[in-house]
Amino acid sequence: MTIKIDGKALADEIIQRVAKDVATFKQEHNITPGLAVVLIGEDPASAVYVRNKVKRAEQSGLRSIEHYLPADATQKELDGLIDDLNNDHLVHGVLVQLPLPTHLSESRVIEAISPAKDVDGFHPENIGRLVAGQASLVPCTPLGCMMMLNRQFNDLSGKHAVVIGRSNIVGKPIASLLLQADCTVTVVHSRTQNIESLCRDADIVIAAVGKPLLVKESWIKPQAVVIDVGINSVLVDGKRKLVGDVDYDAVFSKVSAITPVPGGVGPMTIACLMQNTLKAAQFQLGMSLV
Repeated sequence: MTIKIDGKALADEIIQRVAKDVATFKQEHNITPGLAVVLIGEDPASAVYVRNKVKRAEQSGLRSIEHYLPADATQKELDGLIDDLNNDHLVHGVLVQLPLPTHLSESRVIEAISPAKDVDGFHPENIGRLVAGQASLVPCTPLGCMMMLNRQFNDLSGKHAVVIGRSNIVGKPIASLLLQADCTVTVVHSRTQNIESLCRDADIVIAAVGKPLLVKESWIKPQAVVIDVGINSVLVDGKRKLVGDVDYDAVFSKVSAITPVPGGVGPMTIACLMQNTLKAAQFQLGMSLV
């Protein structure tokens, strides 16, 4: 019997736990953790994502602050806003919604955010600490993937995990987290030869490459666990439909567990963002990130 990993249900559990911990934090320190979200331009998908983050922040008991800049905002304007947020004691987490308009530097923005407030976990300092196995603010999507995997396995030690994709946002961080969990990790990408055979040897397949329905049934060994990070909009019979990087319908009956798209990794990413905001607030008071 294949398990459909319900990311929304698990995310609801995380939000409930965070809300309880936030209430305790407020009572003990008289501080409401604040999350500032910056959106540049009017990309519809980004706008929906920001609205979902704001909603989850409210459910978690966090203070939500939104900043909207026009699509033609300058790098100087954005840098100035980030600097203001870094120095605002009421703001404990800063998130700039990606992707940015093409005239703005994504790497510059990521590095401008204070590592202590980097709730996305993208700052080089946080990534470096993650790779070194030290406590850090962990990127939200990889963190959510690990939580789902830990629900499926009592112990990840010795499992062979194949990560499809080597992005700084998902592929590389999830590979580091899997190594810390004592998995044997293979990272495959566009230049890898024999990807299909490498995937067929995996107990765990994490697809994070942004190519709709790339992973076929023939790529997956029986009873593997599949985490599909991809979310792609495709035309089906003249209508837009969201699909993952995995051919879900073809793969479903072969695996022991799989995440759907939508309803899998996406809700977990936002829930982990709320958790990271609380952790950031605690860290800024001198508490451990562990």
